[in-house]
Amino acid sequence: MKHRIVILGAGYAGAYTAGNLARRLSPKDTEITVVNAVPDFVQRLRLHQLAAGQEIKAPKLTDVFAGTGIRLRLARVTAVDPERQVVAIDDADGGELGYDTLIYALGSHVADHGVPGVAEHAFNVAGRPSALRLRERLDRRDDGGRVLVAGDGLTGIEAATEIAESRPGLSVTLIARRELGARLSAGAQSHLRQACDRLGITVLEHTSVQAVEAARVLCADGTALASDATVWAAGFAVNPIAAAGGLEVTESGQIVVDRIMRSVSHPNVYALGDSAYAIGGNGRPLPMSCASAGYTSKQAIDAIVGRLTGREIASTNLVYTYNAISLGRRDGILQTIDDDGQAKPKPMGGRKAVRVKEGIIKISLWATWNPTYGLPTRKHRLAAAPNASVENAVA
Repeated sequence: MKHRIVILGAGYAGAYTAGNLARRLSPKDTEITVVNAVPDFVQRLRLHQLAAGQEIKAPKLTDVFAGTGIRLRLARVTAVDPERQVVAIDDADGGELGYDTLIYALGSHVADHGVPGVAEHAFNVAGRPSALRLRERLDRRDDGGRVLVAGDGLTGIEAATEIAESRPGLSVTLIARRELGARLSAGAQSHLRQACDRLGITVLEHTSVQAVEAARVLCADGTALASDATVWAAGFAVNPIAAAGGLEVTESGQIVVDRIMRSVSHPNVYALGDSAYAIGGNGRPLPMSCASAGYTSKQAIDAIVGRLTGREIASTNLVYTYNAISLGRRDGILQTIDDDGQAKPKPMGGRKAVRVKEGIIKISLWATWNPTYGLPTRKHRLAAAPNASVENAVA
C-alpha cells in the first residue's frame, strides 16, 4: 500500500509543498493528491493589480503539476475528520478522501469583524473572483467614481495606491483606524504619506467603519462617506473547518502546530501558511504572510520526507524579517523588522524597493511553478506525460 498524502489547497504553500514532495519522495511508495476548489493557480500577491486593471496570469494547475505524478482533485473541502483520517469534499462525485498524512493549506479569507454590510456590499482583493468583481465595478466608474479602501494594513495600502495610480480618474480614500502606517518606522510613514499625496489619495486617520451600505460607508463618529466601490481590507480569517473537525486551534481558528508544523493534537496532520499557528524563532507567532507560507512549507516538507524516509529532519529558521510593500508600479517600501516585531529605522523606499518586491514575487512564483526543478526539464516531462491528472489518473 502506498502512503497517501492529501494536500488541501493549492495556493503558494500547498502547490509548493506538493511539488517538492513529489520531487523528493518515490512514486513507488507515495501517492500525492491535491484538493483545490478552482483549476487555476492564483497569484494572491498580485490581486490588487488585477483589480486595478492589469493582466495577471493564472496558469492551470494541470500545467503546474504536469509530469509530477500529482493527482489533482477539483473540489471544495467541506469537512475533515482526523480521527477517521478522511476529508469530505463537494464535487461532482462527492464522497471522502482517505489519507495517511494530511497537509492543511486552505489559507485565509477576508474577515468582516462583524461589521454589517461587508458581505453584501463590500469588495475585496483576497481572491481572484472578488478582485475581478471589483475590477468590473471600477470599469463602470472609471471617470469620477469614488473608491473607499477600509483598512491601512499592507493589503489596504497596496490596493489604494495601485488603484489610484492605474485609474487616475477615480477619487480614492484610504480609511485608517489609527495613524497611517502605524506599524511602520517614522521614515517609512513619511514615505507612505508622500506617496499618497503624489497619487491624490485622501487619508482619513483614527476612523472606524461601523457599517457598509450599497452607496456609502457609515463611520463610528456618525460621518457618512459616499462610495461607488468600498474595498474591505481590514484583516483576514481562516476557514472554520479545522476547528469543526476537532483539531486543536487558537481562538482565531488557526491550527496549533509544533516546531515541525505537525498538529499538536493530531501528529499526522500538518498545517502551513495562514492556516498554521506557528511560533517563530523569536518566540512570537508568525504573521499571516507569503514569507510565513514559505518557511512553514519548507519545514513541513523536510519533516514529512524525514519521517517517511528515516532521514534526519532539517530545521528551518522560522523568521519574519521585513515587509515589502508596493505603492503602485514605480514606488515601494522595504521595512525591516526586529526580533520584537518592531519596525527598524532606515527603511528602503522608491524604485529599489520595487525591484526587491518584484524579485520576491518572481522567486516565489518560480519555485511554485517549477515544482520538479532538479529533475528532467519541463519539455521532457511534458513529452512523457502531456497532461497532468485531474481526479484519479496519474500523469
